[in-house]
Amino acid sequence: MRWFILLGLLAGPTAAWAAQATPDWPCIQGRQDHLSLGQVWTGPPADPDRRADPAITALADRVVQRRMPLPDAEAAIADFAADADDMRLAALMQAVFDRIDHQRSNLIAGISRYGHQQARLAAQVDARRARMAELGAAASPDFDAIDAEEKALDWDTRIFTDRQQSLTYVCETPVIMEQRLFALGRAIASHLNP
Repeated sequence: MRWFILLGLLAGPTAAWAAQATPDWPCIQGRQDHLSLGQVWTGPPADPDRRADPAITALADRVVQRRMPLPDAEAAIADFAADADDMRLAALMQAVFDRIDHQRSNLIAGISRYGHQQARLAAQVDARRARMAELGAAASPDFDAIDAEEKALDWDTRIFTDRQQSLTYVCETPVIMEQRLFALGRAIASHLNP
């Protein structure tokens, strides 16, 4: 019993550290750069030789596109599965996973850059506010300089606010991609032989 308690105490800080949010990540959802195939697929592993099949690559390229409605993607998968064995279906799943994980990873890198730009812009807004306060507190204020600084502050604040409002949509996009991956995996798995 003591060993379990000791093991729990030793593992606790490590687990808590691993679960901490990335400080420069602007989204509410935790940052996970890559997904694991095991999160969305319980079928057989893909044969690497089959992933180069032109029919598999063409179908994977089509169904991962978010502009393709999910029912259409499911119908395309069903047409493919009509004459595909489990190994071809596993290769299709691997191809779909590779594409979505790559797109999602690139998107997450872009979101991170977006967050860095927002942090820089916030610092710039704070610096402009401090500069305006400094100009206004001068013994003989330069009203032209104060007006110019105020215009620049208004502009920077507007850009920051507009970008902050877009952040909600931007942060939801990886989740939408994960949901599509899960739905496509479920559609492919439904055609596996029991």
